[in-house]
Amino acid sequence: MVVKIRLARFGRRNAPFYNIVIAHARTARNSKPLEVIGTYDPMPKADPYDDSGKLHKDIKIDTIRAKYWIGVGAQPSEPVWRMFAMLGIIEPQFKKSERREPPPLPETIKQQLIAQAKQKKQN
Repeated sequence: MVVKIRLARFGRRNAPFYNIVIAHARTARNSKPLEVIGTYDPMPKADPYDDSGKLHKDIKIDTIRAKYWIGVGAQPSEPVWRMFAMLGIIEPQFKKSERREPPPLPETIKQQLIAQAKQKKQN
């Protein structure tokens, strides 16, 4: 059976709180998991140890267990994959690539486009 690493929602309405859980892929979101390996609080809070006033979101993960479950074949969901990539547990799924430029147009096509633009200005 396929094992997933995913988020299980807890908390109140408009105040979500998630457990990062290991669960079978076909079980319900909030059913009893195989293991809870961490928590994620997406509500930004001020850091009590930082005087700059920056807000942050709490992510607490047992990295040893996360690496173990990935090693035995557990598949992380999209949000969990992004969190693990931020923490350096796994490689990012999509790497940012440099913007590609389109290939240059042949001179004949450039001349035709310039001629069309001139005609439109004259009309």
